[in-house]
Amino acid sequence: MGGDEQTRRSFLATTAGLSLSALISGCRRAPSAEMDEGEELPEVRMPPPPVRGAVRHAGARLVFYAESVGIGAAIDRALAQRFARDTGATVDVVLRPRDATETYASYQRLFQARSADVDVLSLDIVWPGIFAPHLLDLGQTLGALAAAHLEAAIRNDTVQGRLVAMPYFTDFGMLYYRSDLLQKYGYGAPPTTWDELEEMAKAIQSGERARSRAFAGFVWQGKAYEGLTCNALEWIHSHGGGAILEGREPTVKNPRAAQALARFRRFVGTISPIGVTGYEEEDARNVFQGGNAAFMRNWPYAYAAGNTKGSRIEGLFDVAPLPHEPGYESSATLGGWTLGISKYSRFPDAAVAFVGYLCSPEVQRFRALVGGYIPTILAVQNDPDVARALPFLERVRGATLVARPSNQAGARYNEVSIAFYQGVSKALYGTDPEKALEQIERRIRRSLR
Repeated sequence: MGGDEQTRRSFLATTAGLSLSALISGCRRAPSAEMDEGEELPEVRMPPPPVRGAVRHAGARLVFYAESVGIGAAIDRALAQRFARDTGATVDVVLRPRDATETYASYQRLFQARSADVDVLSLDIVWPGIFAPHLLDLGQTLGALAAAHLEAAIRNDTVQGRLVAMPYFTDFGMLYYRSDLLQKYGYGAPPTTWDELEEMAKAIQSGERARSRAFAGFVWQGKAYEGLTCNALEWIHSHGGGAILEGREPTVKNPRAAQALARFRRFVGTISPIGVTGYEEEDARNVFQGGNAAFMRNWPYAYAAGNTKGSRIEGLFDVAPLPHEPGYESSATLGGWTLGISKYSRFPDAAVAFVGYLCSPEVQRFRALVGGYIPTILAVQNDPDVARALPFLERVRGATLVARPSNQAGARYNEVSIAFYQGVSKALYGTDPEKALEQIERRIRRSLR
């Protein structure tokens, strides 16, 4: 992101190694099955725009690259319709690719062409520094609203003194488990170590396959894409393998990291389906929510998904911190998305008003209640209704946040991540873990020269 010393102190860097409690509530969330265009949202009152009597934007036509996972797409469509109705602007919602790596490539093409075909973009929190030259500075127009958001989130979105994006929601990995099945098979609590997870998953899978041959012990995101970077960071850190980079020196080739990769290679085809190496978030969620898995690694959005009316697992699951090796820490990769405005937009004033609306307290509260998205505004996190809607926040406080190395890699982060997840993918398909890690380090070192 930006260039070395000039790169902003990222949200990821400042929160790495901290307990989740430092992110949740300051110090004390990217739903039902995928929704179609005409499907209705749950009955939650749509909030008004943050400012009554705001300037009209009749004639403005915005294109918003929006959420595509879970209920997020339906929420973003509904919010765009409300904004359009109250301001006179037109907002065309285009769902970004579910695969974050594909989304990144789409944005690269748009910005290289200096295209005016997109106005508002949803950005992974590791991207603001990379795309900063192509994004509007929102400091003067949205600075007052930014002050209400978590300071670390705003730091993440500030590049060389320019506020180039606004926080939309935050995220972290966690373990989902079928509480009814744990009870059925005599387990009084979810696993805390990877050995315990493996033992429980084997026992439950063996018993449940009498009912369904498709039943899996544990599902996760194993496709070679950014999501695998997030998963593998958790495996390695929770095994004591440390980070991908120390400064700009790759450090991932070590015995603990190799142990983590060997463990997950063993999972493939045993407690995890062979096809898990092609799973993204929604693939894992659909298996778990369909009642065909005992455990799942996913983001918080899947919590609201599983508890929607009609869900096969409504009231039958809970969440916990991800497991760890004895003597090491439960680890959760930090995620989340932020909103930026293309500097090539033909309607920058309307785009700023739209982003201000989407990042307002009212909308953050709405998204938390309807979709389970974690607010980046402390006052909204502390809202009693939000606390009731997101009970899992208390249950995962013990995990340690793990940062993707965006601050260390700078503008080369995407190359580093590709080298990492492609190498991990090779290990999952059978390459010796030590050899895979050696290849990862070699590729990363070349990327950072």
